[in-house]
Amino acid sequence: MPVVRDLSVLLRLSDFRRLLAVRLLSQAADGVFQVALATHVVFSPEKQTSPGAIASAMAVLLLPYSLVGPFAGVLLDRWQRRQVFLYGNLLRALLASCTALLILATVPDWLFYVSALSVTAVNRFVLAGLSAALPHVADTEQLVLANSLSPTAGTLAATAGGGLAFVVRLGLSDSDAAVVLLGAVLYLCAALASLRMARGLLGPDPSMVQPRLSAALASTLRGLTGGLRHLAERRSAARALAAMTVMRFCYGALTVMVLMLCRYAWTRHDSAGLALLGLAVGVSGAGFFLAAVLTPWAAGKLGPYGWMAACAGAATVLVPALGLPFLPVPTLIAAFALGLVTQGAKIATDTVVQTGVDDAYRGRVFSLYDVLFNVAFVGAAAIAALMLPPDGRSAPLVVTVAVLYAGVAVAVTRWRRAG
Repeated sequence: MPVVRDLSVLLRLSDFRRLLAVRLLSQAADGVFQVALATHVVFSPEKQTSPGAIASAMAVLLLPYSLVGPFAGVLLDRWQRRQVFLYGNLLRALLASCTALLILATVPDWLFYVSALSVTAVNRFVLAGLSAALPHVADTEQLVLANSLSPTAGTLAATAGGGLAFVVRLGLSDSDAAVVLLGAVLYLCAALASLRMARGLLGPDPSMVQPRLSAALASTLRGLTGGLRHLAERRSAARALAAMTVMRFCYGALTVMVLMLCRYAWTRHDSAGLALLGLAVGVSGAGFFLAAVLTPWAAGKLGPYGWMAACAGAATVLVPALGLPFLPVPTLIAAFALGLVTQGAKIATDTVVQTGVDDAYRGRVFSLYDVLFNVAFVGAAAIAALMLPPDGRSAPLVVTVAVLYAGVAVAVTRWRRAG
């Protein structure tokens, strides 16, 4: 098969393999750290977890991506990227170790969150640098395949890291600090792996760097403003982004509810609740995978808007039908279904945005998309924190989410008919 042949050629490139190794280790460490943070906030026996605490944890995990992301590239185009991987991962290993010490010590929650926030903020520079470095290790004709393989492999590594964290927490050590230290070790391994590449291999070319940092930052801000104006002129893309933002909000609110149900409503033991949460994450991930397989066919039959409407309509029915009993098995089925419809709608949205905006503005629009995607999730966690009781059983929240899904289905259907 041509794809298999091209992939074998790509993997024979030693510098590509070395960069891929840095990505796999870095994102596996991210998966470990994120699960450790979530389990510490939600399942620590000494903590009486609240929805507000979960919302704070989600803000720590996601907001750096939104706030730092658009400006990370400016600095990455001034620093040697190999050095970003080296010092960025060393810094994350140090900060993760400090986070582990804070878990063991009795410190105010805000200090713990500041430490965890620092780890995730550095992460944005590393991930953006990994993408920016790819053209330096793959030939032009292999770059499309490299851009497909690397992020997919990184996502799988993060998932594997999260699974390893669950195993360590449940089977080998009942200590969140030990899991965080495992993440620190993986960050250190990623830093050491970067040393296998020459310092100047990954760019940037010094002759292409803007002379003044302030000018580069101002240019980035103007670019984002221009992207927002361009998006306002492209109704199709703007509508798809609006619909996806609402669906992401719904998914975030239900995620907080499931966390609270696993912690308080369904089990009497923290380990059992953690195992249920791991299962929920797994079945939701299976839904994401099925969406990647099903969406090209479904969107081809129904069109991107038609598939988005079908996804939102299915969620309108399934959320109250499976969620209102507040029982584990129906909720796990709902987690699978929502993984499918949320990712299916996102893939359709990506297609609408890619085809609906000019190429010159596409990068900036996707930066705004990234901000909306993460802020919606964090905002949903904050709203859920206000609505959820301590055990997570909230019929008003489930009904509200179902109404929002119905609104998206109706709106997208109208947009589709209007052309």
